[in-house]
Amino acid sequence: MTSSMSDIAFLFPGQGSQAVGMGKALADTWPAARQVFEEADDALGFAISRLCFEGPEEQLRLTENTQPALLTVSIAAFRVLEQQGFRPAFVAGHSLGEYSALVAAGSLQFRDALRLVRNRGRYMQEAVPPGVGAMAAVLKPPMDKLEQILAEAAQGETVAAANFNSPDQVVIAGHAGAVARASEALKAAGAKRVVPLPVSAPFHCPLMRPAQERLKADLDATPFADLAVPLVNNVDAEVVATGADAREGLYRQVSGAVRWTDSMRKLVGLGMRRAVEVGAGAVLCGLLKQIAPEVRTAKFGDPADLDKVRELLG
Repeated sequence: MTSSMSDIAFLFPGQGSQAVGMGKALADTWPAARQVFEEADDALGFAISRLCFEGPEEQLRLTENTQPALLTVSIAAFRVLEQQGFRPAFVAGHSLGEYSALVAAGSLQFRDALRLVRNRGRYMQEAVPPGVGAMAAVLKPPMDKLEQILAEAAQGETVAAANFNSPDQVVIAGHAGAVARASEALKAAGAKRVVPLPVSAPFHCPLMRPAQERLKADLDATPFADLAVPLVNNVDAEVVATGADAREGLYRQVSGAVRWTDSMRKLVGLGMRRAVEVGAGAVLCGLLKQIAPEVRTAKFGDPADLDKVRELLG
């Protein structure tokens, strides 16, 4: 592609972006997208396409379904962009989205990624019994006091920063009691709001270590090629170029924090000036406006989005 594409990043969303109906218009409009859904149904042995297009929502919300569903929508959208001649200079994905990014970068086969995220969802779900863990989003957190407040709130339990989403938003995760104590302490220390999240497990904290160890065997058995497009990973916010580093990042990511703010700043430092959120929703466009408002963004998860993408990418 021309050198003018060297400032473009494709960003892939994670859990929380799902919605019933996602991907249907893509599949109805483009054979390349429809083919991705057919491939997913075949690889998983059930109709994940129907779950995306029609729901029911409570089934789509189950982590082991949400993860392959979002991956499939992202790759369907990516294949359409590819067909339209758009190529990124960099990729990144939020949590689960890192799998989509690695498929887009040519490191991971789509079928392998589907199996991995289906298992990842199940392992994460089974790592902590329902009701034992919790997550909460902290808006305008007192960043200078965050670590200390979390340490004091733990009281022998686990609570940790799980997602550094933007300068204005941190998500905490851990045992339900410790998350509740930390939430109160953070509000007392000046956080604007603390919002409990409707999640089925406390992701990206040390309580996920059992899931991490189970996933390791799957990751080790899966081939990872070196990347055709550099990726900035979640767990280090560093550039990844080799298959071995990509695999290692996915392993450590399960119980490690998503360093999204640092990852986006890293991409800006590498020259990112335009970004497309590829898949369901527009969460990452919103976060990027808080992190680096100078970066121009568009989302692509629907045929109606294509004009804006064309305008952005020219």
